[in-house]
Amino acid sequence: MRSRIAISVVIGVSSGAFCWFLLTRVHQGAADFTWTIRAARYLLARRNPYDTPLEQYPLTAAFFGLPFVRMLPELAAGLFMGISSALLAFGLMRNGYHRLLVFLAYPYWAAILTAQWSPLVAASAFFPLLLVATMAKPQIGLPVFLTHMSRRGVLACMTLGVLSLVVMPKWPILWLHQFGYYEHFIPIFVFPGPLILLALIRYRDRDALLLLLTALMPQRWFFDAFILWLIPKSRREILATVFFSWGAGIWRWYHIPHSFTQVGRWAVLYMYLPMLVVVLSRPRAPKRLAPLRNGGRRSFNKGP
Repeated sequence: MRSRIAISVVIGVSSGAFCWFLLTRVHQGAADFTWTIRAARYLLARRNPYDTPLEQYPLTAAFFGLPFVRMLPELAAGLFMGISSALLAFGLMRNGYHRLLVFLAYPYWAAILTAQWSPLVAASAFFPLLLVATMAKPQIGLPVFLTHMSRRGVLACMTLGVLSLVVMPKWPILWLHQFGYYEHFIPIFVFPGPLILLALIRYRDRDALLLLLTALMPQRWFFDAFILWLIPKSRREILATVFFSWGAGIWRWYHIPHSFTQVGRWAVLYMYLPMLVVVLSRPRAPKRLAPLRNGGRRSFNKGP
């Protein structure tokens, strides 16, 4: 436990410092986290945060921004990314230190560059009470929520939802009006995205379900796909998917995408399809043993 905590702190401090340094150098303020802080300030002032089409996060995200409203923007973004990364690292190490290799995936670094939610949403898969983070960015939070539900997590989400309605009863309607301004792609509808439907072959596998649900969600950039790194478990699976993810990073380095369809195609090719291969290449679960009967003899179920 001590080593897990120490490693988590090192990863959190390192990632947070890097995010702070980068945003300070490029003068980007808190990057995308700016909108969460802005919503939190409007929440405190009892003002409508949806007075601009650029505010596209649900009001539930504003509650996460409350601790950062008085900080310098770059520092706030750095702390947010550091805490998110530390929590994710601590959760990942529950199943082995080799899972820390997911931090090498290109979508994680794309998330750091713009102070994104995907690392915290991924971390929520390991901590029931943290499942409320899925409500901050539902388009990537919903797949994690549906595949990692727990009683405490659902109760926590319900509590935050009720609290947000008490503070601003009409916010869901105001937020829905913002949808028309959200530029996005849906992976499964971008060729060769329909191939992801092959994950239905393993419909009883939670990882296959996570892949399929994520592919059905509207997304804006490569960082949204980082939640897919909850799927690979072995060192080989993680290294293979990390390797292919940088195909999108290298492409982005040399090309400026002219449409979100282009972004979606490269996300599908270098992130979603490798995850599909991981899911389909795993051996099927062993047959279950039927209850003891017929004088104590045990028989196999015929099902998968």
